[in-house]
Amino acid sequence: MYEPIRTKSVHRMADDAQSAYPHRSREEELDIQLAGHLAALLAVTDELGDTEAGDLLARQVARLRGAPPARHSGPGGAPARELHRRAHALAGRALVVAASRADTVVAILAAGRMDAHTAALAGETLVGAP
Repeated sequence: MYEPIRTKSVHRMADDAQSAYPHRSREEELDIQLAGHLAALLAVTDELGDTEAGDLLARQVARLRGAPPARHSGPGGAPARELHRRAHALAGRALVVAASRADTVVAILAAGRMDAHTAALAGETLVGAP
């Protein structure tokens, strides 16, 4: 009544094809994702004109990518409130990935940026916030 399958599955790749393309580890993928979130946050931070925070972010992006990031040249015309909202969301994404990869330095930096942008949205200014 039962007849074994005599052909190989079409859903399985050939064993020799596995080495045909590069594979990245989970840690490498998280590094790439975190560097992307930080680079986006850096662009918004540069647009806001916060050079001190931008320098901190640039150091972390350079550490993750192995090369210094491109920096934003100046204001782009977007309203500051919208930039703070965008930066807060980007810092939150960076915080989630940093926590996932157990990078406490970036997690603290991202949490500090979230606090700074929350304060800016509330009309306050945090002095010395990372």
